[in-house]
This record gives sequence, C-alpha cells and structure tokens, in this order.
Amino acid sequence: MSKTIDLFTPFELGSLTLPNRVVMAPMTRSRAGQGEKKIPTTLNAEYYAQRVSAGLIITEATQVSPLSTAYANTPGIFTAEQTAGWKLVADAVHQQGGRIFLQLWHAGRVAHPLLHPEGATPIGPSAIAAQGQTFTPQGMQPYVTPRALELDEISEIIHQFQQGAENALAAGFDGVELHGAFGYLIDQFLQDNANQRSDRYGGSLENRTRFLLEMTQVVTQVWGAKRVGIKLSPSNTYNGMADSNAVETFSYAIDALNAFDLAYVHLMEASEADLRHGGQKIPTSLFRPLYKGTLMVNCGYTKATAMTALSENNADLVSFGNLFLANPDLPERFRLDAPLNAPDSATFYAPPCNDSIENCGFEKGYTDYPFLQSPTLEHSH
Repeated sequence: MSKTIDLFTPFELGSLTLPNRVVMAPMTRSRAGQGEKKIPTTLNAEYYAQRVSAGLIITEATQVSPLSTAYANTPGIFTAEQTAGWKLVADAVHQQGGRIFLQLWHAGRVAHPLLHPEGATPIGPSAIAAQGQTFTPQGMQPYVTPRALELDEISEIIHQFQQGAENALAAGFDGVELHGAFGYLIDQFLQDNANQRSDRYGGSLENRTRFLLEMTQVVTQVWGAKRVGIKLSPSNTYNGMADSNAVETFSYAIDALNAFDLAYVHLMEASEADLRHGGQKIPTSLFRPLYKGTLMVNCGYTKATAMTALSENNADLVSFGNLFLANPDLPERFRLDAPLNAPDSATFYAPPCNDSIENCGFEKGYTDYPFLQSPTLEHSH
C-alpha cells in the first residue's frame, strides 16, 4: 500500500531534494532596490534566510531590464551590482541549508513612465493599456497606453531574460522561475485581450504561445530544464487581463510546456477578486492530466486544503504567500498545528511610516514577525 503524500513528504525536484512540499511563494514586498539602482540589501538576505525551512523559496519578481519597473523599490537582475546584491541573498539562504529560485520578471504594459529612466513609455504586445493604477513618486497614477513592440524588438526582450537567467546563475541561485502570470509581459502575449498582433506573435494559439515558449527555450539553455519553473494564472483578471477562451489557451500552453521537462509549472488559481471581476474558476484538476511534470499550486491554501490537494494528486507542491510572509517558520507551525501570526496587510508593500512611529524602517512587517520558539511568544501581529 502506497504511503499517503502530505506537506511533510520530501520531494525530488530534479537534483534538489526538498525536505517538505511547503513552498514560499514569490511576493512583491517593495523593500529591495532602494533608489534607481534596484539593488537587494542585507535586509532582504535576512528576510529570505529567516524562511529557509521552506521546501523551496521563490523570490519576489525581479526585473530583467530598466524598462520593466511596475512598482517602486523592487529589485533587478540586469546589472553587476544587482547580481552581487542577490548573491548576498542566495548565500544567506544556503548558509542556513535552504533552497532558492529567483523569479524573472518583465512588467510590460504594467509599468509607468515615472518609474522608467528618462520617462520611457512602457512596452507591450499591443498598444492596449492595463486597467487600474500604480504607485509612483507622484502618487497613484493610471496606467498609460504602452508602445507596441516592433517585431525585431521581441528577440531583444528574450535576450534580456536570458541575461537575467545568466546573472541569477552567477549569483548562486538553485534555479529560476519565469513570471508568466498576473498580466505581466509573458501573460500579455498569451491572452488575447492584451495581444491583438497580426504577426507571428499574435492571432492563433500557436502564435500567442510563441513568446512563452521561446523564452522558456533560452532560459532552459542557461540553467537546464530541471532548474526552471514557470508561473501561470489561467483565471487571473488582475491588471485587466482576460481571454476569450482561457481554458483552451492555457490548456494549449501547458501541454506545449511538456516538451521542456521543466522543474515545475506553478498555477495560480482563481481568487475571490478574480471571480468578482468576471474571471472563470478553472480548477487545477483540469490541467493535471495535461501536464506530465511537477505541478505547484497557489491561492489561499490552508494546511488542510493543501493536504487535500496533495492527497488527491491535484498537485505535487503547494506555495504559500501571506502565511509565509507572516510566519517565517510556517512548516514547523503546520507540523505542530500551532497558532499562526496574522499577516499585517498595512505593511505588505512598505511600512506605514509617519512621525508617530519610532524607528520605522523597512524591517517593520518584514523581518520582525516572531518565530514560534521566541521566548516571548506572540501568535498574532
């Protein structure tokens, strides 16, 4: 009789042995890359090193070019200084026995000229603006209409991802994840409400998937396929994303990824916000028979729902965002059924600093959540 798979069952991810299946999800925290240089710091290294009990850590989204900035104080991986900053992070995690992938990111149209050198206009597959607003040095601003990429520019963007992958390798990471979710550039090419091109990168399913597959090809050439994952969000409506037939589009893309023998495909499931904004609730179980490799899932999982997903073979790994943000020792708390620190949403993207808060710095709501074994236990924050 086969052993029941649960969150605490080790997992072989290529040549990496994960001690458990509790993955730290990639989360933008807006505490790295202060100023224009976007360089990770020792504070970021401390934050990730605190969470080494994860089976795998996936870093926050990391820009592959200067024209990819969606939010202030987010890090890059396109300069030597940034690569050295990320080496601090990778080294700190490895010194504590952890495993860490870097997430490669291009925001595409979900960016703003006020965050770009010389106020450059964001780019996208088509000249269609994202919906919503973003925080800039001049406060909240609506997204602008992007400049549609010329055909000969697309290879340059793919090369930027390749260079980012090479820099991540130099920084000492264990692998990389391509950010193909949440309405950023890869997702913009994939879904037909953002991609209305008439060339070889638009129109048919084959053409809209081409950018994703070419990107995957070059990054796996740098790392080897078993050290590359990709995140997709079939039900996502964030940043105004939609597709006329999301099931068909993502089924095609996920099936096509079988050709690479990747480390994993990371699927973001429908959130309540997605459903409120007209998103389709597409269960992971729909894609499970299509994808022959490792499947990671995410979206508000608890210990109980994650255990069910694993035991029913709907996933191999489960990633946790807010719970890992607030509980640096999340696997141990799950193991002991211990109380969990509550995430403080006011400090997700930066501390709410004002004159009434003493010594307010980027560590607030970042590296100051208590561990279970702390002498002064607090189970809420």
